[in-house]
Amino acid sequence: MPRDHIDWTPTPGTSTDQPRQVRRILRLFKPYRAKLAVVGLLVGASSLVTVATPFLLKETLDVAIPEGRTGLLSLLALGMIVSAVLTGIFGVLQTLISTTVGQRVMHDLRTAVYGRLQRMSLAFFTRTRTGEVQSRIANDIGGMQATVTSTATSLVSNLTSVIATIVAMIALDWRLTVVSLLLLPVFVWISRRVGNERKKIVTQRQKQMAAMAATVTESLSVSGILLGRTMGRSDSLTRSFADESEGLVDLEVRSNMAGRWRMAVIGIVMSAMPAIIYWTAGFALQTGGPDISIGTIVAFVSLQQGLFRPAVSLLSTGVQIQTSLALFQRIFEYLDLPIDITERENPVHLDRVKGEVRLENVEFRYDGKGGPILDGIDIDVPAGSSLAVVGPTGAGKSTLGYLVPRLYDVTGGRVTLDGVDVRDLDFDTLARAIGVVSQETYLFHASVADNLRFAKPDATDEEIEQAARAAQIHEHIASLPDGYDTVVGERGHRFSGGEKQRLAIARTILRDPPVLILDEATSALDTRTEHAVQEAIDALSANRTTLTIAHRLSTIRDADQIVVLDSGQVAERGTHEELLEQDGRYAELVRRDARRDPAQGGAQLEPTS
Repeated sequence: MPRDHIDWTPTPGTSTDQPRQVRRILRLFKPYRAKLAVVGLLVGASSLVTVATPFLLKETLDVAIPEGRTGLLSLLALGMIVSAVLTGIFGVLQTLISTTVGQRVMHDLRTAVYGRLQRMSLAFFTRTRTGEVQSRIANDIGGMQATVTSTATSLVSNLTSVIATIVAMIALDWRLTVVSLLLLPVFVWISRRVGNERKKIVTQRQKQMAAMAATVTESLSVSGILLGRTMGRSDSLTRSFADESEGLVDLEVRSNMAGRWRMAVIGIVMSAMPAIIYWTAGFALQTGGPDISIGTIVAFVSLQQGLFRPAVSLLSTGVQIQTSLALFQRIFEYLDLPIDITERENPVHLDRVKGEVRLENVEFRYDGKGGPILDGIDIDVPAGSSLAVVGPTGAGKSTLGYLVPRLYDVTGGRVTLDGVDVRDLDFDTLARAIGVVSQETYLFHASVADNLRFAKPDATDEEIEQAARAAQIHEHIASLPDGYDTVVGERGHRFSGGEKQRLAIARTILRDPPVLILDEATSALDTRTEHAVQEAIDALSANRTTLTIAHRLSTIRDADQIVVLDSGQVAERGTHEELLEQDGRYAELVRRDARRDPAQGGAQLEPTS
């Protein structure tokens, strides 16, 4: 997936380094510099217009009314009206542009996180709960909406208003200005303390929300409901969810109440400032201090009141930014995830793939640690031939199959396709060349046709029907009330296991890959269904290089080559007949298979004496 127009390269240093994190957040807005410049101009113009109003009021009270100058009074009143109109217009335009920029940044973040996750290896998803991933995209990015859509603009707007207002206040009377701003440093210090406190709480809250989202995803899926009902755990799951929700309630209350009393004190003090100004001016006049006109006092109080809203908003914005840093940190953690499987700088592209697969001295360890899952594997699969891999549970069969399409990368040796190391091939070549049909078939909550077209978006209705016929599922689809427009349901639960497998096979037939990997595709099916699916697999495997990870040995008797894995190493190899004659591990597996399921005809596979 393209990286979009933002450079998502992590800033050097830890994700919790605040200055670096702030710089990284600012980089999110870099592509929208022009629009933000317009917002800045609107903010500046709005601030100047707002500050002008008290000066018009001063002239009205000190000159126009006392001197009875009707013309001047009309002009000053008109100026106040024009000021109000311009402020309203500037505010609407400012909101429109800033909201648009904010939503585009949200879009960039969502797309970047989703794209990053699409590039992660299979190992990441085997150790990460789906609900946690969903929570990062939905709750964490969603929680930043206010910050990226309005906070940045609010910060600039309020900062500009505060500066302009303070300058105007000084111009009116610097002594009253000093009185008004004595406590401002204390207010800034308090707001920073509140911000740090809320940041810690928000980090805990988001983790709790992620845990709750994971619980919902797992327990309210079709499989989760079936498990909960059949195990009689519905009430227990409800109580567990209630406990998690109760924890979230406490964190939400703590998050909203953190520093409320301290911020309330700031609000009370700033609201009381007009009274202090009136008292100071009156006391100065009575004690022979500097003469301050009524117009100056009223204009100053008007400015001071005008300072109250942006100053408190500015302090609250600082708190909100501190809080949002916790959300940004969680998002950046995902954006900074190391990508294990990447394309080379100049990858090899194959226009035509024959399908020769080779594993040369292959070794694999999960996360590069622990004992080897596969060790010293050497297998040659000529183009168009079939290989079956068998062995006990945990022998590394599925892992071997996943190495060919690079769902995992080898930690030693190499896997080649037509003589080219798969790590040197581009992803497009691998996706076109290798098809995988696994035991666990995944279908989207969409129509049958949409599920099949996932393999080939431009497939015609005729091509879809031909693929379904080859997979021996067309007749069943045609019998449904809506035919190919039938919605398969969550994870395809409207279809049986065999029907879902045949849909998966039809999807792979539509893609038409030259190399096919069958990962125990029939192991969970009953005998009758297995025969139907096996016929579809035979049609799919014709003229392709096929690697079959086998559970039921009756399905691989005709393979050109059979490899027996044991503890990650090749224990035996040969054809079905050759391995039976050796009377080794494969023959023992055949006998065990026959005892477990005589209906499979396993007894006929016994070696002849």
